[in-house]
Amino acid sequence: MSYFTYKSKKVFYQEAGTGKPLIMLHGDTASSRMFEFLLPLYQENFKVILLDFLGNGRSDRVKEFPEDLWITQADQVISLIEHLKLEKANLLGTSGGAWVAINTALKRPDLIHKVIADSFDGRNLHENFAENLIQEREFAKHDLQANQFYEWCQGKDWQTVVDKNTQALTKCATNHIPLFCKPLEILKSPILFMGSIEDEMCRKNLAEEYENMISLVDHGYMYIFKTGGHPAILSNAEMASKIIKEFLVRP
Repeated sequence: MSYFTYKSKKVFYQEAGTGKPLIMLHGDTASSRMFEFLLPLYQENFKVILLDFLGNGRSDRVKEFPEDLWITQADQVISLIEHLKLEKANLLGTSGGAWVAINTALKRPDLIHKVIADSFDGRNLHENFAENLIQEREFAKHDLQANQFYEWCQGKDWQTVVDKNTQALTKCATNHIPLFCKPLEILKSPILFMGSIEDEMCRKNLAEEYENMISLVDHGYMYIFKTGGHPAILSNAEMASKIIKEFLVRP
């Protein structure tokens, strides 16, 4: 297993395949394990790099997650890119990882080639986000399948990880913390917004929000699946990989 050091803590990462770098960024309460099933779809075309954000998976734990979590996690991605001495990495972020991917590109456009932002709410959190999140997480704690997923991603301390993440995101929503570190309008990297209209964990007007974001950036694209759950890159894995690979090799 491989680690790099970020602020005196160990962050887990792994690499597979060959080609231009594609860093996959997991969502909240998940870990890089969620991408392991997808590796066969990408590793023949790209050098796929997975990491567990601090406090998740096989990385060191933290006392608490900050309320600007998706902005601070971008610094971990930058540290990984610098550690591996990569040039112009591609980023694929899903759910919370989508915000992280965009923030990374906003902070260090010199390090990023293209961005795929999958299954996330966009410029702001949907109405009643905090209330819905708390209800969703409490339900999940009593759902066997959800428990198994959390433990698979996080380990035996999954409930502590989930609780800390819930606290951070609830503060983010109630305190109206900005989701982006800089205006989206200055994004230099081409970006593909992806999602599913059946995704109950995203806002109902997802396509409209994506269109609004596309109008703000220079090179924005969108693909919305008619079917599939959260996230789209898993529920529509084969088609999503085809679309993503075509986007990444496009001049």
